[in-house]
Amino acid sequence: MKLILALFCALLAVPAAAQTALPPAPWADRQIPDAAQERKAKALMETIRCLTCQSQSIADSGASMAGDMRSQIRERIMAGEQPEAIRSWLIARYGDWVSYEPTAAPILWPLWAAPILLLGLGLLLLRGRIKRRTRA
Repeated sequence: MKLILALFCALLAVPAAAQTALPPAPWADRQIPDAAQERKAKALMETIRCLTCQSQSIADSGASMAGDMRSQIRERIMAGEQPEAIRSWLIARYGDWVSYEPTAAPILWPLWAAPILLLGLGLLLLRGRIKRRTRA
């Protein structure tokens, strides 16, 4: 019985031992001293989706992954990289989903065309009903 209790206590201690000891990203919550560079970084951060939260931008998220991404963006901006190049790098690394800006990839065209086609179909049906009522 003591052995089972000891194993149970050991299993409960495993999650506590799994906590990271890594320090937070250096530029996660610190602003760039140059105000123009910080504006560029902030504007880019507001268009990048947090991969952990999925409903917030990395500018608004408190997740550690969002902090890492904010830090990377600030470091790259300070190194002189342009925001669009950083966006392209993030999309290449994490996929199209990371950006709030929609893409115009050919595979997505049916998604863009479907509402227009459904609206047109609805208008045709409405026109047919109106014509039937005016004849009767």
